[in-house]
Amino acid sequence: MLLLVLAASCSDKRPDLSGAVRVKPEDFLAAFKPIVLPMSASDTNLTRFADTTTIGYQALQQFFPDSALQQVIGKDTKQTIRPVGKIQKGKDAEIYLLLNFTNRKKITRLAVFVVDKKTKFLAAKPLLVDHSDDGYLHTLSINREPTFVLGREKANADNSLKYTRSGWVYNDAGLFMVVINDSNEDPKKAVVINPLDTLSRKNKYSGDYVRDKKNFISLRDSKKPGSYLFFVHFEKNDGSCIGELKGEMSVNGNHSAQYTSKGDPCIIDFTFEGSQITMKETGTCGNHRGIRCFFNDSFTRRRK
Repeated sequence: MLLLVLAASCSDKRPDLSGAVRVKPEDFLAAFKPIVLPMSASDTNLTRFADTTTIGYQALQQFFPDSALQQVIGKDTKQTIRPVGKIQKGKDAEIYLLLNFTNRKKITRLAVFVVDKKTKFLAAKPLLVDHSDDGYLHTLSINREPTFVLGREKANADNSLKYTRSGWVYNDAGLFMVVINDSNEDPKKAVVINPLDTLSRKNKYSGDYVRDKKNFISLRDSKKPGSYLFFVHFEKNDGSCIGELKGEMSVNGNHSAQYTSKGDPCIIDFTFEGSQITMKETGTCGNHRGIRCFFNDSFTRRRK
């Protein structure tokens, strides 16, 4: 009888997720409950989505690289970390793990980490923070794709609504790319953030090719031989037509490269000549730009 009681109590014991000991992948994933989609959240209610379970920073380091964690929370490792849930489309599909991070100043951040079925890290993206002083309400909605739609909005003096929404999906290149870009804000006042700015640029074509602050393409080193990560942003017709895309291009030789991604009809050809890069849209890239402009342009390389 005593042995049976001991066996039962051992089977009910929760796994140690502090990171003090090695965490089994199945125990780590089990801490995340399945998320029912669609899901919506805002920067005013982040904490209500989190589980009561806590995960140690050292446990996350067993599955996520420090560079991905610092992308979300910086170098402050003193965080209370709680799982929000997981999204998985199929048995062999990638898994999206949502986590809340709360620091000593009680600032909570929501982020998503992508792993494969063997819990190998693939990508990460910050989503929301519950402390912002820009006067906007910041929101997140996740559909069944899943597409992560980040929005911000606030009322104008005339009670009209000013808003910006961008939708992000994880692609086969191992990156989150923009597939939706919708805004009624003044494009001349909008700040363009380059998500690749801090990445390595040691390879031949890596660098920034620029016309001005609102029209540029950045190339950075990729882990795949013969490939480059890129981010392109352009604004035409006095800012009334905007295009933006983050992805990975494959170099074909003869100073040319091409962007293609499974599930995305967009195809862009790139040509390198001297200090210039020229892009030409050869597929259908309407998900990444306005209807009256195309990914057809040239930029000049800027010195580092």
